[in-house]
Amino acid sequence: QVQLVESGGGLVQAGGSLRLSCVGSGNIFGFETMGWYRQAPGKQREFVADISRSLSANYADSVKGRFTISRDNAKSSVYLQMNSLRPDDTGVYYCNTKGVVEGTHWGQGTQVTVSS
Repeated sequence: QVQLVESGGGLVQAGGSLRLSCVGSGNIFGFETMGWYRQAPGKQREFVADISRSLSANYADSVKGRFTISRDNAKSSVYLQMNSLRPDDTGVYYCNTKGVVEGTHWGQGTQVTVSS
């Protein structure tokens, strides 16, 4: 079993910053991909960013230049530095991991609210 625990969400004014963290525990052999998705009220969950074990990162167009994803393989952790936050960044942010052995897992989510 794999458990993912997110932290770092909160309430911030537009233009502010937050840093999300996700720590994995359990039977982990090395996630191939770690990433973040978000879900705004009344909308479907959408991709935000992900990063491979070799540290190759991908971003949604809406966050490019504002968000930075990073990971620490030794700690089975992934981070999302979010700068220049906008009200439309509001939502529940979910950590996602994919591994050949572990399969796909989701965290419980952390709320990010950006006020205008």
